[in-house]
Amino acid sequence: MPKLSNKGVQLPFSPIRKLATYAEKAKSKGIDILHLNIGQPDIEAPIEALNAVTQSNLKLLPYGPSQGPLSYRESLCEYYSSHEIKINPNQIVITTGASEALTFCLNVICDAEDEIIIPEPFYANYSGFAAASSVKVIPIISDKEENFEIPSLSKIVSKINRKTKAILICNPSNPTGHVYSEKDINSLCEIALNNDIFIIVDEVYREFIYDNIKHYSVLRNPKYKSISIMIDSVSKRYSLCGARVGCIVSKNKSVINNIQKFAQLRLSPPTYGLMASEAALKTPKNYMLEVIKKYSNRRKVLIEHLKKIDGISVTKPMGAFYCIVKLPVKNAENFCRFLLEDFNDSNQTVMLAPAQGFYSTPGYGIDKVRFAFILKPSKLIRATQILEKALKVYQN
Repeated sequence: MPKLSNKGVQLPFSPIRKLATYAEKAKSKGIDILHLNIGQPDIEAPIEALNAVTQSNLKLLPYGPSQGPLSYRESLCEYYSSHEIKINPNQIVITTGASEALTFCLNVICDAEDEIIIPEPFYANYSGFAAASSVKVIPIISDKEENFEIPSLSKIVSKINRKTKAILICNPSNPTGHVYSEKDINSLCEIALNNDIFIIVDEVYREFIYDNIKHYSVLRNPKYKSISIMIDSVSKRYSLCGARVGCIVSKNKSVINNIQKFAQLRLSPPTYGLMASEAALKTPKNYMLEVIKKYSNRRKVLIEHLKKIDGISVTKPMGAFYCIVKLPVKNAENFCRFLLEDFNDSNQTVMLAPAQGFYSTPGYGIDKVRFAFILKPSKLIRATQILEKALKVYQN
């Protein structure tokens, strides 16, 4: 039998979707599952975005520009300007979601066996993107006890060597909900500038910030324009996960020019997704204000009800729509499997994401899970009730 590549064999499965087989079996038995394992918003997308697709009169779907339509890139510039990010259309490459953006980015700045530094826990698929690009992840722990704040700058500097090509963060963070401050971002940029490496910031949750905290983009400070790369997507912002439209933004011309080569290889981003995304940018401002209000309330409801459960510990996320929860179990993944295979309450159960998959350092996150508060408050309350009952059965 022909041998497969080591890269393919060693590429990790997504821990977010790892338990999907168990979920399908549960559903086949008629069990209703409350999905808190994945960041799939249940809030309706803007009607403007949906109408752009359903009311289109296209007779075929032609190739578009590899960099993305100029009209969309110009609209993005207006959107970013409202967030005090000054860029021009030539500094943007449209991608098939943020996933492709990160893959392009790593392939442009890294050679095989190069390294990127990432504070952990981090978005689980970062490991997969790195592995697919033959890049090594160098993790640095950020502790739950410290609200997942930025790790010591000296620790970050100590990990930099001749193979280091970038520091990668998500701001606000998936999975912790931590928001990096202006000081944090500029401190990381300073490290990158002084060590001649890049700083990549995934800003897909930019709007999802609570308690009057302000988001600070990596592209705000012109001092760091040569080393800064921003990743973005419409998936969460406008509930357009299936549109698969993201982008890379950088003021470094060499970065953008080389990313365009990868964009040309895959020809063009998705036509219907682009139509929906461009129309979404014209959505009235009150759409996002209402969305944030809803998520803020969901966060409040979930945290309040989780804290009522004995043995559970949870931090209050500053942004995004996730939180890390420490459970009174030895192995959270086993418990998550138990929820799907062996437990239901009135024919209903909960699906969670084991937090171990958001770490690359062995032994971390074993007793933790990530909650995504993407369901209505009544469903979140119901989920905590099921969780409390399941823990009692599991522990006995």
